[in-house]
Amino acid sequence: MSAHEEPRRFYTTLYFRVFVGIVLGCAAGWLFPRFGGGCKPVADGFLKLIRMLIAPIVFFTVVTGIAKVGDLRHIGRVGLKSLFYFESVTTLALLLGMSAAALIHPGRGINPGAATLDEHATAQISGGGQQIKPADFLLDIIPDTFLGAFSRGEMLQVLLLAVLSGIALAMMPEAENLLRLSDTLTSFFFQLVAIVMETAPFGAFAAMAFTVGRFGTGSLLALGKLVLGCCATSLVFVLLVLGAICWRNGVNLWRFLLYIREELLIVLGTSSSEPALPRLMLKLEALGCSKAITGLVVPAGYSFNLDGTSIYLSMALMFVAQSTKTHLSLRQEVFILLILMLNSKGAATVTGGGLITLAATLATLGTIPLSGIALLIGVDRFLSQIRSLVNIIGNGVATIAISRWEGQFDSQRASQILANRYPAVKDEMMLREQGGAV
Repeated sequence: MSAHEEPRRFYTTLYFRVFVGIVLGCAAGWLFPRFGGGCKPVADGFLKLIRMLIAPIVFFTVVTGIAKVGDLRHIGRVGLKSLFYFESVTTLALLLGMSAAALIHPGRGINPGAATLDEHATAQISGGGQQIKPADFLLDIIPDTFLGAFSRGEMLQVLLLAVLSGIALAMMPEAENLLRLSDTLTSFFFQLVAIVMETAPFGAFAAMAFTVGRFGTGSLLALGKLVLGCCATSLVFVLLVLGAICWRNGVNLWRFLLYIREELLIVLGTSSSEPALPRLMLKLEALGCSKAITGLVVPAGYSFNLDGTSIYLSMALMFVAQSTKTHLSLRQEVFILLILMLNSKGAATVTGGGLITLAATLATLGTIPLSGIALLIGVDRFLSQIRSLVNIIGNGVATIAISRWEGQFDSQRASQILANRYPAVKDEMMLREQGGAV
């Protein structure tokens, strides 16, 4: 957007339109619950539109970033630093969640009889709580075929292919044409995202109408202590842990949250962090993060850096134990923490994925009744909104931290953008005009 152009009016921005969609969706679900309950196909349609673009965007962004860097040792160093960061921060999130649950006792006073679902129903809800072995998880990262990774849409499979392809491109002596093609295709898919994002207000409306119409506010009141506890714990984590990381890297957390406000509203409306991934990557590059690091850290973070999911898993597990009157010794709690450190990695970022991971963890432990997750069904959609918001904020902060750690973060540019010295709609204009070529 050039300096002489007038910024768009607030009511025409994506932020405002998505906000209106969320408010109208809540009202429609509350006043017309039957209508709201029938809006799920519209919400699912929007999510599918976004998901079909995630794999090619991640692939071409990573390929281009690695090929332009060329230094393979640098890429490996970034990968190791990312894994160290992810493990450290998610462990803090798990500890905070368990401590909060031990302090507020969200499951105290819940009738344990409410959790006695039959095994068949519980299996339907949780996917059976099948535990995935570490070896199976690692083998699943390798796709059966090159195109199979794209058809399945598995983030880690696409990321593996992208890294290998980027390395191969960097090792080719004459790859300018392929690099230009990759750049063009990246811009093309970001332009598709810009088109699809015009439907975001309708997707947010339908998702919120379905959530309120289907589950209502009664479930929130019944399990309000758990929901409020997760909200408060997540807020403390964002302000203290992520805020401290931002401060250490010279970034104002509040201004960063304002900068990604459109993405946060999309996540809030859809209860999933996936729809915001393409725009988050674009905004982080525009903020001053290295394209190669952004392309590596954000997609990997969606599987390994799920801060909000970690808080949810630890609090929900303790909630189920408390509500079913299951006593846990200190040794058992430490074992639970170790299990969650493994199971929280690779947890699905889509709505309901946290519930499936929780069921797998309970199945692994064997000491807490698996049927206890039935208590969470009514509020899981609301809890999914909370954890998805923290997940996307955490991945944004991680990208900034690792970029600065590597000396590839433009602090001056970031300060100017976060101080709002550029027009507030700059990201939308970049999406429209250049299709993401920052």
